[in-house]
Amino acid sequence: MYKIVAVLACLAVAAMALPYNHPAQESKEEHHPAQYKFEYGVKDDHTGDHKTQWEQREGKHVKGQYTLEDADGGHRLVEYESDAHGGINFHVSKIGGSGGGGGHGPAPPAAPVKKPANFKKAHY
Repeated sequence: MYKIVAVLACLAVAAMALPYNHPAQESKEEHHPAQYKFEYGVKDDHTGDHKTQWEQREGKHVKGQYTLEDADGGHRLVEYESDAHGGINFHVSKIGGSGGGGGHGPAPPAAPVKKPANFKKAHY
């Protein structure tokens, strides 16, 4: 029991020795507009989970697209874009599917993912 108390006391002393960044110091850091690009895809024939997504952001402008399989065997393609002034705009397309909600037949191939011409894959 005394060993546990001694270890906790040592940890408390070590934590108090760490430097603290005051909010006034943090406000001097440069802030750059947000920028990122990502993409991913899932194709799991065992579970039937097939989907893709890509998105890119430069400052307040976001643009992207995702696809997914609906329960009726069709595919949904959702393209979206937003900015600081116009909000977010979606364009949804439905490809194939029976419309009956059964989803027991084979699904058509997924729609190709369209990427912007300047899209570059980021490696981390």
